[in-house]
Amino acid sequence: MSGPLVVVGDTLLDRDVSGAVTRVCPDAPVPVLDERSATDRPGGAGLAALLAAAQGTEVALVTALADDAGGARLADLLAAAGVTVYPLRMPGATPEKIRLRAGGQTLLRLDRGGEPQSPAEPAPAALDALLGASAILASDYGRGLLRQPALRAALAEASAPVVWDPHPRGPAAVPGVRLATPNLAELRQLTGDAGAGSALSTASRAGQELRRRWRAAAVAVTTGSAGAVLCHSGSTPLVVPPPSPVDRVEDTCGAGDRFAAAAATALAGGALVSEAVQDAVAAASAYVAAGGAAGLTDEPPRPAADPAAPVAELVARVRAAGGTVVATGGCFDILHAGHLATLRAARGLGDVLVVCLNSDRSVRGLKGPDRPINGEGDRARLLAALDCVDGVVVFDEPTPHAVLARLRPDVWVKGGDYAGDGGPELPEADLVRGWGGRVVTVPYLAGRSTTATIAAARSRDGNLVKGAA
Repeated sequence: MSGPLVVVGDTLLDRDVSGAVTRVCPDAPVPVLDERSATDRPGGAGLAALLAAAQGTEVALVTALADDAGGARLADLLAAAGVTVYPLRMPGATPEKIRLRAGGQTLLRLDRGGEPQSPAEPAPAALDALLGASAILASDYGRGLLRQPALRAALAEASAPVVWDPHPRGPAAVPGVRLATPNLAELRQLTGDAGAGSALSTASRAGQELRRRWRAAAVAVTTGSAGAVLCHSGSTPLVVPPPSPVDRVEDTCGAGDRFAAAAATALAGGALVSEAVQDAVAAASAYVAAGGAAGLTDEPPRPAADPAAPVAELVARVRAAGGTVVATGGCFDILHAGHLATLRAARGLGDVLVVCLNSDRSVRGLKGPDRPINGEGDRARLLAALDCVDGVVVFDEPTPHAVLARLRPDVWVKGGDYAGDGGPELPEADLVRGWGGRVVTVPYLAGRSTTATIAAARSRDGNLVKGAA
């Protein structure tokens, strides 16, 4: 990646006013917000630049700034974030979006700044920045900067990949952009599509229509918690779901900016469009999971959540209802039919099944430096996707003793190599029996094991190499 990521578009001043609501106004049936704090940050294209810079990317911003207190505040905030700004003079006042919030919810948004006015001509340095970019993000917030003729001409002639994040009130993208990134609502307004059918069918149909109209290489339609749909020159769209579901959404403000900035950064690094969209979905999902715009403060970070907490809550609910909690454990490095047989048998012994999964470090200690083949994140996701598994807890120790002591399952299940008849006693047996739990084994499927699977794959690879020689 040579040259900065250049963001060009409308910048606003965003302000979050947070407080508490404890009473209703006496002269109107509206809540009274007692202000406790106020946070300023760049919005619009400024937020996209800020988010990209926060990931360590060199970022330049071509935008219009008014000669007022709001414009000065934006310049200070962007400079503090390490963003190089190429300002165009903007008549009138700085546009502001003020959100009044309480309890993590937005009560009201107040907009200031009046109607958009045409900015002045860009300085030569701003046009040179576009020529030297590794990638360009056109971040349109409908205030007219991307209608500026000199900027449009420079964008149309740029050799760097251009990502166009549109606004329904803004102009069409310049021809030849590498990727356009509307959300589903914006796409419907841009194309006039009535939205008949599912979100997927609308995104596919209208996305292709927008791609043809704008002569864009591809259109990625963001669909909220479902991820994105990539429409390209082929007839089959690419559906990109988030890597994991976001359990709690506090604030989605800026998710589209995070998506577009991540896609542009990936393209600057030489990624394919499909790879850039996958990176963008993952980045936007992580941004929302971390609190969205509400998380962009200088407050100290919250303590990390306990990954076992949701499973512990599940276990508590089942136990309170008089149910039986079953647990099993292992590495589950390459999931095979033997694992599935064990897990299904274990689930049949109770009302909920929790899998205690060895972490990557734990697996290396048990199996050697070449294992695991698959990382703990992938192994946990595959297990959690099985209908017989209700929860997964990753543990870092050589044995699951600590996590078992916390969950205290009613039944602890292991595969058939601990089947008694002179075989070794389960190391966890005394611990589980200490709270009245039962320890059982279930049969393996003959001939299925991860070690045998790896050995067979390596043997086939070796034979292929010999045959090629």
